[in-house]
Amino acid sequence: MHPLAVSHMSIVSSIGAGQDATLDALRNGRGGLKPCSFETVMLDTHIGEVEGLDDVRLPAELAGYECRNNRLADMALRQDGFAEAVAAARDRYGAHRVGVFLGTSTSGILSAELAFRARDPRTGALPADFSFATTHSTGSLADFVRRRLGLEGPAFVVSSACATTSKVFANAARMIAAGMCDAAVVGGADSLCLTTLYGFHSLELVSPTPCRPFDAQRSGVSLGEGAGFALLERVASRPALGSVHLLGAGESNDAHHMSTPHPEGLGARLAMERALADAGLQPRDIDYVNLHGTATTYGDAAEDRAITELLGTRTPVSSTKGYTGHTLGAAGIVEAIVSILALRTGLIPGSPQTRNLDPALRSRYLQANETGRMDRVMTNSFGFGGSNSSLIFGWAA
Repeated sequence: MHPLAVSHMSIVSSIGAGQDATLDALRNGRGGLKPCSFETVMLDTHIGEVEGLDDVRLPAELAGYECRNNRLADMALRQDGFAEAVAAARDRYGAHRVGVFLGTSTSGILSAELAFRARDPRTGALPADFSFATTHSTGSLADFVRRRLGLEGPAFVVSSACATTSKVFANAARMIAAGMCDAAVVGGADSLCLTTLYGFHSLELVSPTPCRPFDAQRSGVSLGEGAGFALLERVASRPALGSVHLLGAGESNDAHHMSTPHPEGLGARLAMERALADAGLQPRDIDYVNLHGTATTYGDAAEDRAITELLGTRTPVSSTKGYTGHTLGAAGIVEAIVSILALRTGLIPGSPQTRNLDPALRSRYLQANETGRMDRVMTNSFGFGGSNSSLIFGWAA
């Protein structure tokens, strides 16, 4: 891969809106998981719900896109001067030369759930004001963001479970390399809905307590919601001091099972190996790995095996899902931004709920924060169906 500059970022999750709020939560070990009180859900579990999301109002000209997922995306676009940075890029390159490559898993499913609840009791017809195309459809997200930012370049949405918003970095890199655009907005959003909460419950994968990745007593995921965006641009001949680049991306699909990873972590390892090869790096070059780390028994064990067999047992690793919950389709972008923040600040986040490390797992998992200079970080995102993606970020060479 020819490195791409990550020139601007924005992030929203249950631990806060914006990079400063996110860093503050990580520094102080303040997670965003709370007992579930979402909508009409009656489940004994903790979730990461974004505060203030119900108060967000879309621009009047985009009111037809009204749904929780698009409100979440809009909330992220308003953070960290991101929309203004994209406007500047639009002026530099032209609106038709900036691509939009986004991901979502749940999209606006909640809007369809609410519409179904309000269907006509006699005919079963959905409410007349329900619009599948601008809410529930996965394509709604890219259409909304593209219009919101005034962009006209190539655009599409990826939906590959929890690897979704990691894979869009690779998609953008390929589109830029092919000359289809000069810059790209990547990222996405995934919002809470009843289908997700009850669906994961039916799979017996949700924890009644805040999730505890790599803990000996881990008992499943805590579901969350989140959104984030990054602006990728071709690297200038003389990169700005302190600029962060996307160095490599690796993808795989182990196709082992619909909801369980390959027990030997074969797909996870292949994605990491491909990311290293793409970046021209060796395993020893990675200073920290932000794990997928969902706190499921089999998932953590499979990732631990892949990590230790490829990187050994000295590289520090951790999962930040104990802070945000598992944001599903948004996990890739949320954790990519957390990884870049770690690179920039030297803060390696520990795991707030993990108390007793599973002795069967061999990687160097951090329970408490550590600090120190890092040059290259990796972030993993693995999804149902065996979809795997790994990204590597580092300083400009």
